[in-house]
Amino acid sequence: MLFNSIQFLIFFPVVILFYFVIPEKIRYLWLLFVSYFFYMCWNAKYALLILFSTVITYFSGLIIEKIKAQKWEDRKIIKYKKYCVIGSFILNLAILFWFKYLEFMILNLNRMLNVFHFEIHIPTIDIILPVGISFYTFQALSYTMDIYRDKIHAERNPFRYALFVSFFPQLVAGPIERSENLLRQLKIPTRFSVKNAEYGLLTMAYGVFLKVVVADNLSLLIDPVYYNTNDSSTIALTTGMILFAFQVYCDFQGYTQIAIGSARILGFQLNENFNSPYLAKSIKDFWGRWHISLTSWFRDYLYIPLGGNRKGKFRKQINTMLVFLCSGLWHGASWHYVIWGGANGIFSVLEDVLKPYYHKMIARLKINERNVLWKGFRTIVTFAMIDLTWLFFRVNSFREGIGILKRIFVEFRIKWFISSGFFNVFGTTYNFMIIAVSLLCVIIIDILNYNGIDVRKIIFRQQIIFRWIIYWMIYLIIIYWGVYGTGYEQTQFIYFQF
Repeated sequence: MLFNSIQFLIFFPVVILFYFVIPEKIRYLWLLFVSYFFYMCWNAKYALLILFSTVITYFSGLIIEKIKAQKWEDRKIIKYKKYCVIGSFILNLAILFWFKYLEFMILNLNRMLNVFHFEIHIPTIDIILPVGISFYTFQALSYTMDIYRDKIHAERNPFRYALFVSFFPQLVAGPIERSENLLRQLKIPTRFSVKNAEYGLLTMAYGVFLKVVVADNLSLLIDPVYYNTNDSSTIALTTGMILFAFQVYCDFQGYTQIAIGSARILGFQLNENFNSPYLAKSIKDFWGRWHISLTSWFRDYLYIPLGGNRKGKFRKQINTMLVFLCSGLWHGASWHYVIWGGANGIFSVLEDVLKPYYHKMIARLKINERNVLWKGFRTIVTFAMIDLTWLFFRVNSFREGIGILKRIFVEFRIKWFISSGFFNVFGTTYNFMIIAVSLLCVIIIDILNYNGIDVRKIIFRQQIIFRWIIYWMIYLIIIYWGVYGTGYEQTQFIYFQF
């Protein structure tokens, strides 16, 4: 059931109606039921995977709490706590490996066997990847680790904990919530609030705008270019590479905004997952603003346990590379995702290593880092580097990505962007206008957000007649400029595949 579907348009009002009508003490049970129903609309049997992850981490939490209550020596308590956490991680990651990485491993083993001329072929297994498995697995694992670190107490109510793992607004594409935020809120019955409803609906409307107006219109332009790169012109490849950065951002941010808005209507506050990432002034700054819930997950549960920056500069860079490579592999079982993660890791390491030389250059040239032009230059350079890595995220193979880069760098001409060839990439002037105007709106809203200005609060301060004019404008733009496909592949969110 997609957020941008008729089914969800029927499903969500029914959820809200019953949620605020039934007694407060059992409302979380209703949310648990509809969350599983929401997921089972895709594939009913795969709901068992969520249940498995829930059961394992729930009992792991209880066992860790029981171990901590024992009157043993500290070393023994720590040892058994570690065993429990390791067991929880192994079982959950084994399921994730089976469904997401087993086929990838077999394919690569067969390639290695062919290289060494072994007459052995391991048969591949056709496995359907469960939607959102990486998201809810990481969310459940963070719960176990947080209990181990004494950040939270184990949840005794199995149904409430099951809701934490399966909460439908953020179930299949995040944000990856922490138990100290979402699980804490699930313990408190919420009441209907007009303020929450207004905030939530406007947030959801912006999410739908990002998805069906911006991302899906861009996909109609970008997808044909990448489906047949050999026959695509260099100007089309260049334009597609630049615009894909906005497509993936608006697609993922669109889902996130709908998730945050729908949860807000129900009375829950999810964490923001994006913070104007393309206005970042450095690679490190970008990754503090992009997919924040995943970045912080890897920081807290991989980077810091590996030693972080506490074991010397060299070890710090190794840990950084490992995190980015794992992040790439998390996104997909393919080498081009690993290369995408590795490229971001290399940029991050180089940025950190070259930082002292950067500050020396700034001092010698007497550059004012607060200067608007210098900030703009840094933003453009950062975007160019990030956009370069997005190419390997989008292509089907490393070889294809290198081939596209060769064509772009050898044949690139600035004059393309003022020629008729550039506008022909968009098909019609009307299509160009839709993309240009909608992207301009996104950029303006992000600039305001970057400077601490919430557009929603500005709208809510207006008189009712002006508010409703804005609401109707958003509605009409979505209806007339939105792209509504008939097939699942055309309308699904990009991050559903992860």
